Amino acid sequence: MDENPPRLPLDGIRVIDLTRVLSGPFCTMMLGDMGAEVIKVETGEGDPIRSQGTLRDGFSWYYAAFNRNKKSVLLDLRSDDGRAALGRLIASADVLVDNFRPGVLAKMGFGKDRLNELNPRLVTAQVNGFGSTGPYVDRPAFDFIAQAMSGLMSVNGFAGGEPVRSAQPITDLVAGLYLAFGIVNALRARDLNGKGQHVEAAMVNGAISMMAYLASEYFVTGRLPQRTGNDHPLVAPYGLYKTADGEIAVAPSNDVILRKFLASLDLEHLLDDSRFDTNAKRFQRRAELHDLIDGALARDTSEAWIARINAAGVPCGRVQDIAQAFADPQVIAQEMAIDVDHPGHGAVRMLGFPVKLDGTPCTVRHPAPELGQHSEEVLASVGYSSEDVGRLKVR
Repeated sequence: MDENPPRLPLDGIRVIDLTRVLSGPFCTMMLGDMGAEVIKVETGEGDPIRSQGTLRDGFSWYYAAFNRNKKSVLLDLRSDDGRAALGRLIASADVLVDNFRPGVLAKMGFGKDRLNELNPRLVTAQVNGFGSTGPYVDRPAFDFIAQAMSGLMSVNGFAGGEPVRSAQPITDLVAGLYLAFGIVNALRARDLNGKGQHVEAAMVNGAISMMAYLASEYFVTGRLPQRTGNDHPLVAPYGLYKTADGEIAVAPSNDVILRKFLASLDLEHLLDDSRFDTNAKRFQRRAELHDLIDGALARDTSEAWIARINAAGVPCGRVQDIAQAFADPQVIAQEMAIDVDHPGHGAVRMLGFPVKLDGTPCTVRHPAPELGQHSEEVLASVGYSSEDVGRLKVR
């Protein structure tokens, strides 16, 4: 074990985390993974996800997965004493993160002027549903609503079918990612000019930003993108194809890769066929081309074709369920599932670190905390005695 491990990128950064459920905790978890001291301020029974999902011995693995590398402080933020304690924590911090509706923090006594008075170098950050301007500011938001209103659901599903939501809470997660990215940029800006600033990320905005070429095509043509299921809306062939024993996903995204793909199937001659010699023609005759490819793939198994097509330089793989994905040797090699010991609860399996830094790799320094576990330690750092902490705790 290295007796002098390298300092993590956000070592020395104190984050006060007023968020709960998913988008905010995902953001602050990433900051904690990168070395920040994340202080999760909770009230009452704490973050609602402490009791959500399948509980094992009364412990939520859902909560554990999104609250590693954090400390928990329990305060009654409805009381004057609780808000005073929060004020001291804010004064000691580099970053304050919340996912309240816009304006709620100000109603608690922590508006912009008060925060600036407490800590002019503070970076404040908020994740919300719709942003802090516009007619929907006061609307409640949830991932499903953000998926619906952003246009994301309108392009998912099969032609002729109904709109389909992403199974993953994608708008929560993307908003959390963007907020973490914005916070790191604001900290860098503070290094340059000495001033804090406010960072905001909204769930609907994040989903809209992922429209990519779908938005570009709409902007240039004025035509709404149609649902195309597993087929690509701009390129053909591209999608799921049948082999002798199953299906494989193939993504020949340009003409060079397409030629390699068809050559691996002994179908390269199709590119000289007047029916298929341009992408526009292939797009119009996609069903016919799909059948020809299926016919060729029927000669062998999925495993054999995946090896052959990848060897030709064409992206190809099988559709795996979650169990198969976590059993995949590549996923194992990338350590995308890790076991973290939680005292009193045993090992908890959770997702690993998707960002790999070779000099300062992410680590789990602290398992997800029990409610109020670090109240005395953290509040002592801002001048509270043990007796004071006992008076502030609400259980």
